Order: sequence, then structure tokens, then C-alpha cells
Amino acid sequence: QVSLVESGGDLVQPGGSLRLSCVVSGSIYRANSMGWYRQAPGKPRELVAAITSGGNTAYADSVQDRFTISSDNAKTTSYLQMDSLKPEDTAVYYCNVGGFRSLFDYRRKYESTYWGQGTQVTVSS
Repeated sequence: QVSLVESGGDLVQPGGSLRLSCVVSGSIYRANSMGWYRQAPGKPRELVAAITSGGNTAYADSVQDRFTISSDNAKTTSYLQMDSLKPEDTAVYYCNVGGFRSLFDYRRKYESTYWGQGTQVTVSS
């Protein structure tokens, strides 16, 4: 059983910073990528940032140069450093991890994706 738990969400003033953490527990044979998504009320879930097993990163245009994603080498924890926060960053933030659950899945190239329950980030004065 794989589970992801996010933490670090809070109420912060515009221009402030937060650091979100995501801890992965359970067994994943090989994690290929970790990502952070967010969903604001009435809007679809959107990709915020992602990092691959090779360390390559990608960001949504709206957070480029303000947010930084990182992870440990074992891909058991990911972080999202959020600076210069804006009211439009208000959302529930979800982390995910994509990879091969077992050697069997790896050999047949069957990738699984796992999600956390989300953490609320509110940017308001």
C-alpha cells in the first residue's frame, strides 16, 4: 500500500512564502516523477510543478520563478517552495508520484500514479 501525505499548507499574506512537503510511504520499485498539482474552487486540477527521477523540472507558467520543486534522491519526499505568493495561488495542493510498483510492473512497463489528500494554501491579507 502506497500513501502520500502532504503538509505545510497555511494562511499566508500576499508576498509571503510557504514550503509544502510530501512524504511517500509504502513500496514503490521505481519512482519516475513526482509532482504538485492544485485545485481552486470551481476550477479543474492543474499541474504546478514536476520533477523527474533524473532531476529535470517543469513548472506552470503562472508559478515560474516563484516556486521551486525538489525531492530527495530516494524519491520518498518532495518539497514545493513557494515564494512571492499571490491570492490566485489559493488552492488545495496535491502531490503525486508516478512509477512502477514492482519489478513485475517495471518489466511490463505498467506505471501507476498515486495521490495525496491535499493541503490547503490560502493567500490573503
